[in-house]
Amino acid sequence: MRVLTPRRLRAVRKAVLGVVGLAGFLAVWQLIPTLGLINSQYLPYVTDVLARLFEESVDLAFWRRLGTTMTSWAIGLTVATVAAVVLGTVVGLVPVLRRATHTIVEFLRPIPSVALIPLAVLMFGIQRQAALVIIVYASFWQVFVQVIYGVADVDAVARDTARSFGLTRREQLSHLVLPTALPYLMTGLRLAAAVALILAITAEMVIGNPGLGRMIELSRSAGDAVGLYALVVVTGLLGLAVNLVFRFVERRVLSWHQSVRGEEAR
Repeated sequence: MRVLTPRRLRAVRKAVLGVVGLAGFLAVWQLIPTLGLINSQYLPYVTDVLARLFEESVDLAFWRRLGTTMTSWAIGLTVATVAAVVLGTVVGLVPVLRRATHTIVEFLRPIPSVALIPLAVLMFGIQRQAALVIIVYASFWQVFVQVIYGVADVDAVARDTARSFGLTRREQLSHLVLPTALPYLMTGLRLAAAVALILAITAEMVIGNPGLGRMIELSRSAGDAVGLYALVVVTGLLGLAVNLVFRFVERRVLSWHQSVRGEEAR
């Protein structure tokens, strides 16, 4: 008979509690329109939403639109990450640049990405490039700021030691700067992935590009509450999947880091 270790037992208990919580949420959702607390025209029965979700899952057109959304998400996230890592590393390594760009970064970062939609449409029309402008802009800052903090967090004593041992610039980057900045980078990447997904769907809703966002807007305008809720559930599942994937990657990449070791020990 296989004995459950304390760590595995905690994982099983966490999974069971998650299933119970989800079942309770679905039960409450079903009861609300059943008891007439909210008209089913505005909050459909969960059984109807799940049935529509199944219908969509066997429709090839649904998967094409989902693929369109995820393609925009992947392209935007990749471009934003590469640009943020390169620029963040350069700015973080040069104190003069860090101080010189601080004000402009604090000015540009709070600008809502949706405020740029008219400009993006003016530049590219109703095309994927317009959505990418919004996705890249919103995702860039999540990674850029974290990379700057990570690079600037390199211990001064360790830097001086590396120089005294004659390490080249490349060796310092790979053996000193990268290990210090990597936890910051992974945090920024995980946040950027969620933000990119939100903006990909938002851009499709507002601009009208094909994708899940466009399907949501069409369901809303047609008064199809069941279809609208089914698509909202899909976006929630996508967000959950993205977060789980990036959390898994983060744990694997940072398996040596004390933050991950401490989390696994609990």
